Amino acid sequence: MFSLLRYLRKKDYCFLAIMFAFVVFNVWLELKIPEYMYNITQIIGNNYLTAEMVELKSFESVLLKLFSHSTLQFNLKLIWVYGIIMVICAIGSLIGAIIVHYMTSRIFAEFGRKLRKTVFEKVTNFSPAEIKHYSTASLITRTTNDITQVQNILARGIRILFRAPVMSFLAIYKIIKSNVSNFMWTLAIIVSISLIVVVVLLIIFIAIPKFKEIQYLTDGLNRVTREELTGTRVVRAFNAESYQEEKFDKVNTRITNNHLFVSRVMSLLDPIMTLIMSGIPVAIYIIGAFLIHDAMDFKTKGEVLGCMMTFSTYAIQVVMSFVILISVFIMFPRAQVSANRINEVLKTKNSIDDGSGEAAPIKTGEVQFVNVGFKYPDAEEYVLHDINLVAKKGEMVAFIGSTGSGKSTLINLVPRLYDATEGQVIVDGVNVKDYKISDLNNKIGYISQKAVLFLGTVKSNLELGEVNGEKPTEESLKKAIDISQSNFVYDLSGGLDAEIDQGGKNVSGGQKQRLSIARALARNPEILIFDDSFSALDYKTDKALRAALKEKSKDTTCLIVAQRIGTIIDADKIYVLNEGTIVGEGTHKQLMESCEVYREIALSQLSKEELDNA
Repeated sequence: MFSLLRYLRKKDYCFLAIMFAFVVFNVWLELKIPEYMYNITQIIGNNYLTAEMVELKSFESVLLKLFSHSTLQFNLKLIWVYGIIMVICAIGSLIGAIIVHYMTSRIFAEFGRKLRKTVFEKVTNFSPAEIKHYSTASLITRTTNDITQVQNILARGIRILFRAPVMSFLAIYKIIKSNVSNFMWTLAIIVSISLIVVVVLLIIFIAIPKFKEIQYLTDGLNRVTREELTGTRVVRAFNAESYQEEKFDKVNTRITNNHLFVSRVMSLLDPIMTLIMSGIPVAIYIIGAFLIHDAMDFKTKGEVLGCMMTFSTYAIQVVMSFVILISVFIMFPRAQVSANRINEVLKTKNSIDDGSGEAAPIKTGEVQFVNVGFKYPDAEEYVLHDINLVAKKGEMVAFIGSTGSGKSTLINLVPRLYDATEGQVIVDGVNVKDYKISDLNNKIGYISQKAVLFLGTVKSNLELGEVNGEKPTEESLKKAIDISQSNFVYDLSGGLDAEIDQGGKNVSGGQKQRLSIARALARNPEILIFDDSFSALDYKTDKALRAALKEKSKDTTCLIVAQRIGTIIDADKIYVLNEGTIVGEGTHKQLMESCEVYREIALSQLSKEELDNA
């Protein structure tokens, strides 16, 4: 877990050093108070004192002058002086503690912010393979709950790791220096600490294994909740509320039972610690009572009383230091689980790496597949076999086939959502693996199978497609809206500034799809990839959009995956896929004559007369 401390800023280490100095200052002031308590008990033991009988420090003498005109006896004046100093020490210690807590909070709040940003950036660079490996729910938990766990334990742990050793060392030093210790008192402290260690080890052995399980159950709870919220329309349409509630209750009950078990075990710690902590002064006072009884005179009895009170205070500080230090080690394993999960994400190597940065000298917009084969990570069988095809500049090239034939997988190799297992995918004469991913993305306008819109305005969604860090111009936006048949945006309240809900829930499926197409067109890309991106459009809009594409994007290469024959019927070239191989190539008319697979798909959708007149 401490490996994550590398995400602290350099100046934070300076703040930690300053914080340590304030911890020492805070503890030193706390341990000054028992000294003055001892002095007060010694004054009480002596019925009468004079200035000659007491050695005063300079600041004590200054305070004593405040009572120079008082009629109080000297010993009462001295008690007032020591009392005032104890109050000053307490206030100074309080100020030091506040400063330490403030600095710790600031340091580790910034640490949490930086770590969340790092994990988020890492996740956004993941390919679909890494996303599937972890699952969306798990990545959300790791970016939020796990980082919060680590942030909290480090913030609290650093304070304790600074304070506990300093407190123990100085308290033991004070006991030795002031010579207030006694063998029986010391034995009582050793027994108390031994009991605490035994209890804590037992609790750790029982409870810690459950902490890891809790974090993974949190992933499951997150997944079920997200699934319910995302699919709420389907759940209601099928009256599946009770089914979803059962799924949620099952996960929720498991995580609740684990929390209850851990809480019950951990709840034993406080009463046991309280019993031991309360027993320490009792044991010291009982032993002290026998020592006072055996003392020869009143003055000796007073000295024993003072030693007992001082030792008791120091002893409690030593034991308390052990208790709070042990509490960190109890919380540490749970935070370590979270830290391991975070490091697992940070150390994951992306399956899609940047290339050497070789850029194509001429922007041809040509896409070529040479002997391409592909299988998904950890899969045994190939999804694509021996794919060879060429899409030239300005051509509209379509892909069609039955479900599972590999159409979407094929075109996803162009923007490197996955890399070809065999062969080469070439764009502008350069293997896509040799491009920097950002340079390759600048050439491509991609419209996914599932249209995705983001929370914001119509304009902010269309401007998402930056090229080389520059947003599309107003002219590009208007052209994209015109080509994609998205003129409905001008009728919305606010026009381009109209609000879009998260996921585009306040627009229809067809409108969402057209805005997704407009977003890709606004970049003026060399290559447009449509992954079944016309499915939500009616035939009239579909035809108008394709006609506008041909007319106004003549220099753009279009790769279209479609299920509807009507969408690709005018394509310059159509490739027919079946079980991962190309079984047909040509125009619509050529394929109707030469490709049985294509003919079956076409006749299942349109009548022979409609196909003949197409």
